[in-house]
Amino acid sequence: MNLTYRILVGMAAGIVLGILVQNAAGPDSFLASVIVGDVLDVGGRLFIASLQLMVVPLVFVSLVCGASSLSDGASMGRLGGKTLLLYLSTTAIAISLALSLALIVSPGEGAAGVTPAEYTPKPTPDIKETMVDIFPTNPIAAMAEGKMLQIIVFALLLGIAIARAGESGARIKGFFQDVNEILMKLITMLIQLAPYGVFCLMGKLFSEVGFGQIVQLGQYFFTVAGTLLIHATVVYPLFLVLLARVSPVTFFTKIREPLLVAFSTSSSGATLPVTLRTVQERLGVHNEVAAFSVPLGATINMDGTAIMQGVATVFIVQYFQVDLVFADYLMVVLTATMASIG
Repeated sequence: MNLTYRILVGMAAGIVLGILVQNAAGPDSFLASVIVGDVLDVGGRLFIASLQLMVVPLVFVSLVCGASSLSDGASMGRLGGKTLLLYLSTTAIAISLALSLALIVSPGEGAAGVTPAEYTPKPTPDIKETMVDIFPTNPIAAMAEGKMLQIIVFALLLGIAIARAGESGARIKGFFQDVNEILMKLITMLIQLAPYGVFCLMGKLFSEVGFGQIVQLGQYFFTVAGTLLIHATVVYPLFLVLLARVSPVTFFTKIREPLLVAFSTSSSGATLPVTLRTVQERLGVHNEVAAFSVPLGATINMDGTAIMQGVATVFIVQYFQVDLVFADYLMVVLTATMASIG
C-alpha cells in the first residue's frame, strides 16, 4: 500500500477505535484512561512535534535557496506581488462566500436569544506596529520563538545578499542547497510515521467529541463545513484552470498527502514540511517559487479561518438580534482579509 492509503487506513481505524471507546467503554474505563489518555495522546503529540521541529529550519533554508536563485530583483518583485495578490484575493473571496451563505442559511436565527453578553475585545493591532514587527531585530530569537513572518523576511534578505555576493555567495548558496536536500530527506523519513500519528490523533479526538455536540450547533457547523467545501471544490479549481492551466483532478490527486495530514493535524504549520516536499517533488514546482510561496501561504493565506470568522459573525449577530448594514459586512470582509496577514 502506498502512503496515502496507509494514512486513510490509520484515519479510519482511529475513528472506529475512538467511537468504540466513547460508546462502549466509557470515559472512566481502562481503554479511555490508558489507551486513549496516555498511549494515543503521546503518539499524536509526538507525530505533530516531529513535523513542527522541521518547520523553522525548512522555511529558513528553503527561502534562502529560493531567494538566492532569484538573483534578479525584478523577478523577486513580480513573484512577491503576484503571490500576495493571489492570497489576498482568495481570502477576500472566502470571507465574502462565507457571509453570503450564512445570510442565506441564517444559522443563528433558530437559536436566537437575548442572553446578555459581556465581552471585552483585545485592542486592535496598530497597522504601523504590525508592519514594523515583521522585520526582526534578532533573527535568532525569531527562529527560537517561531515568528514566521520575521523568519521569512530575514531569509529573503539573506538570500538576496547571497545572490549578489559573487564567488563567496556561490559557496554559501551551495551549502544551503546541500542542507535543503538533507532536510527534504529527513521529511521523507518522518512522513512515513504519518499513518500511526493520524491513527493516534483520530482515536483521541473521536473518543472525546460526541455527535451530540455537533447537533447542538448543527446549522452553524454545516454552514462552515459547506462553505469550506465550496471554496475547496469550486473557487480553487477555477483558479487552477484559469490561471495555472492545470487540471484540478490531477492537482488534487498529486497533493492528497498534505490534505490528509492537514485534516488530521488541523495545523497548516505542522503540514508545511509535507506540503513543500509534495509541491516540489510531485507537482514539479521550481524550488525558488515553492520555497517562497508555500511558507508565506501557510503563514498569511488563512482562507479557512476567514470562512469561520464570516459564518461566526452572522451567527452571533443573528443570535443576539443585532442589525448590520451592507457597509458593516464590507468592513468584516476587509478586517478578516487584513487579519489573515497580521
